[in-house]
Amino acid sequence: MSQPVNILCIKWGNKYGPEYVNKLYSMVKRNLTLPFRFVCLTEDGEGIDKDIEVKDIPMVGFKDFDERAPWSFGHGWLKVTSFAKPLYDLVGPTLFIDLDVVIVDNIDCFFEPEGEFRVIKEWDKRDETGNTSVYRFTIGAHPDLIEKLKENKDKELAKVRNEQEYVTSHLAKQGKLQYWPPGWCVSFKRHCMPKGISSWFKAAQIPEGAKIVAFHGKPNPPDAIAGRSGKWYRRVLPVQWVEDNWK
Repeated sequence: MSQPVNILCIKWGNKYGPEYVNKLYSMVKRNLTLPFRFVCLTEDGEGIDKDIEVKDIPMVGFKDFDERAPWSFGHGWLKVTSFAKPLYDLVGPTLFIDLDVVIVDNIDCFFEPEGEFRVIKEWDKRDETGNTSVYRFTIGAHPDLIEKLKENKDKELAKVRNEQEYVTSHLAKQGKLQYWPPGWCVSFKRHCMPKGISSWFKAAQIPEGAKIVAFHGKPNPPDAIAGRSGKWYRRVLPVQWVEDNWK
């Protein structure tokens, strides 16, 4: 058998419960035919499926991350610890997937395109910014992203709004950033929801060719299943395909 690929996720705080990790693992099992290790980095493994490799969010030598400074909990910043070198005994190609996604098709293809760092092209940005809901890298290839924060935290944070701007802008400057083919990763709000008044009469649909649907902000997958929009100005009818896949 060939070397397994890695599927990596991270959970901290109480925004997402262990059921998000367990459902992600179940979705990966159904939609990935390659041999794989599924690893969750977390400070609280309670309730996570016994078949999932649970490891502590790694200590990386950067005080704010290692001591969980309040700012590090927001905007995805703790995801930067995925670039630790070493990262336990993990090696090789690794697909990081956020917890708030629904996998709707086979994802073998995410390990096929060449490139040092593959990521979603941020849908609302015209610059190089990527959306780090789904990214692929090689374990240990980018520890400099941790070192830059360690050495110049205030300067680096002043340049960006969030973790994904920080990560993708630096990798773009290094010539290491490439994007997934358009349509593989879609936004539930932007690409699945009917526009305008149509949302009152039509449920969200899976765009043709989509593999992974990202649920950023509101609604999240349980909201979509129940028909809750999370926003007064947005109508979401119950979505059967989310219920069928998010399990």
